[in-house]
Amino acid sequence: MGKDKNPRRVADNEAMAKTRLLRTSPQKLNLVAAMIRGKKVEKALSELTFSKRRIANDVKKTLQSAIANAENNHNLDVDELIVAEAWVGKGLVLKRGRPRARGRFGRIHKPFAEITIKVRQIEEAS
Repeated sequence: MGKDKNPRRVADNEAMAKTRLLRTSPQKLNLVAAMIRGKKVEKALSELTFSKRRIANDVKKTLQSAIANAENNHNLDVDELIVAEAWVGKGLVLKRGRPRARGRFGRIHKPFAEITIKVRQIEEAS
């Protein structure tokens, strides 16, 4: 008895990982995500390792998680993986403020973002 098994959210040759509540704006995070889209995972990892952007380390952790999911949960070959998709979403925004001149109040928005990375196994053309 019991419930039926949940269907997979990705195809049989794909795996994904998601990180939420990253303390950066979605616009800045999307610049890092665009850097790795469509590349082989080894190349993407090396680019994230040597990137000067602060958030690149968190994106690298998400990519490593997606690679581990592909290897351990879906039995995919790590050497044939590419970053199929990497998309960014908005999270919550902390609203803070700062007193300004003449009794005014300057709003300060501290945005959060989330990133989802999907890796796909491709067959080598040999």
